[in-house]
Amino acid sequence: MQPTLNFKIEGGRKLHGSVVVNPSKNGAVALLCAALINRGTTTLTQVPKIEEVHRLIEVLRSIGAVVEWRGSAVVITPPKKFTLGAIDRDAAEQTRSIIMFAGALVHALTSFSLPRVGGCKLGLRTVRPHLYALEKFGIDITTVDGFWRISRKKRLRAAEVIMYESGDTATINAILAAAGIAGTSHIKYASANYQVQELCFFLRKFGISVEGIGTTTLIIQGKGRIKKNVTYPIGEDPTDAMFFLATAIVTRSSIIIRRCPIDFIELELLMLEKMGFKYTASARYKGRDGHINLVNIRTFPSLLVASPEKIHPRPYPGLNMDNLPFFAVIATQARGTTLIHDWVYEKRALYFTELDKFGATTLLADPHRIFISGRTPLHAVDLVCPPALRPATILLIAMLAAPGTSTLRNIYSINRGYEGLVSRLTSLGAKIEMVEERAS
Repeated sequence: MQPTLNFKIEGGRKLHGSVVVNPSKNGAVALLCAALINRGTTTLTQVPKIEEVHRLIEVLRSIGAVVEWRGSAVVITPPKKFTLGAIDRDAAEQTRSIIMFAGALVHALTSFSLPRVGGCKLGLRTVRPHLYALEKFGIDITTVDGFWRISRKKRLRAAEVIMYESGDTATINAILAAAGIAGTSHIKYASANYQVQELCFFLRKFGISVEGIGTTTLIIQGKGRIKKNVTYPIGEDPTDAMFFLATAIVTRSSIIIRRCPIDFIELELLMLEKMGFKYTASARYKGRDGHINLVNIRTFPSLLVASPEKIHPRPYPGLNMDNLPFFAVIATQARGTTLIHDWVYEKRALYFTELDKFGATTLLADPHRIFISGRTPLHAVDLVCPPALRPATILLIAMLAAPGTSTLRNIYSINRGYEGLVSRLTSLGAKIEMVEERAS
């Protein structure tokens, strides 16, 4: 039996120094899936070594791809033929990202099955938007005995697709399907989020024309066969930047957060600014891919007030749904009452009530809405990590702020999305260690 990993934290310490934003989890998993359309070798650099990436690599290897780590780079070489019958079902069921194999593998296989996915436990997550998008190209998805069965017509066709929902993974599936079909496809009401933009820039490396990047209408000139050796760097992670922003705010610390992807957190910064958050930002500079805009942010201890408006996520360029949970722990340190409306997921707001165990004051109105009143002193606790990435990280932030010794148990869900948190937080002056706990 594998040992359980826990965080032991001595909280209540002011942080100082600087930290660099890590490469993007969602960008990495999108491009690992996208590599399946390439019959040449794909090299992704600056890949985060996180559990979500490890699970996807296990799946890629199980279906015949050769995948090598070279430092922080991952090199993917496709097989002559993918073998979906040998898929690592255990690894596949631990990541929702596996659904993005659908739009990529249809160019190599006429029919195949994928295990139904896991990932964060956040309520019902339908694949209907994927089905409605892919059927326009001549692709069918059905559910059979715990698997998704994907099949296609002999000849796929370019299409005009209206996205039933502006979801990130559904949009990525539609883009991957369009990229491997000769002809012009239009995808309307598409997500324009950072991982979608990163995929579009990645596809341009193959000579695929993608117009409308950063908007909700994409025009893709696909190619019937994609075979090229390419190298592409993974961009910086907005939610990693938001983690350290929230940590600085709740611990009332002055730190420097370097390489923040400003285009994808500027609305969050504006909302925080209106709540009283003090910070400065450097001039913008380009990331490794030459497209993303980065800044360095210096935070200052700030006295916050509650937002006068409800805080809720929207598709980009709205507040990122992955960043919404950070506002829950921030709200515990803002004077007044904050209403957070998490309309996307049925269960996630329930996890926010875990902040009560630190001494926070919350009122759950329904499965989607929660009122949080502050400013509340936090105290140390011993908790089991919830099975959802972002809710788990806000409990870690609360522990960093709460005086005394806290323990966060079974941190797998955090390791799914964040690399090297212990060393990075320790470099800022936090007192945190990872402790193994073996079953007796």
